[in-house]
Amino acid sequence: MSQRLPWQAVNPPAWALPVGYANAVVSRGGTRVSVAGQTAMGPDGKVRHAGDLVAQAALAFDNVLTVLAAAGARPEQMVRVRIYVRSADDYATRAGDIGKAWRARFGRWFPAMTLVEVARLYDQGALIEVEAEAVIPDA
Repeated sequence: MSQRLPWQAVNPPAWALPVGYANAVVSRGGTRVSVAGQTAMGPDGKVRHAGDLVAQAALAFDNVLTVLAAAGARPEQMVRVRIYVRSADDYATRAGDIGKAWRARFGRWFPAMTLVEVARLYDQGALIEVEAEAVIPDA
């Protein structure tokens, strides 16, 4: 039996369906979980996979999953994701492989998403940082 989730993806009906994100997610009720920006940091506090955006994205996604689980949330409960990258061009070039890494971890649920190119990320050597928000349904 599937549990009804307190969110719904919204895309304007006259627009083409977006690929890899929703234009909006409406959530009602539930407990909101905000996940701080996650990079490709290992348990030792050091960024892994220097210079490899796809491997860093995969580890950042794994770290988001770990934080969601620690907060009692599941991946399909995410309603918002923000991705910060050092190079939007590199992201665009590697988008297919990054998408595969996403689907391997989160399936085909694509919440409202934003991608922002930044001059620098706080963690030395990080090429990507991922924030997420989730809504856990009320019992």
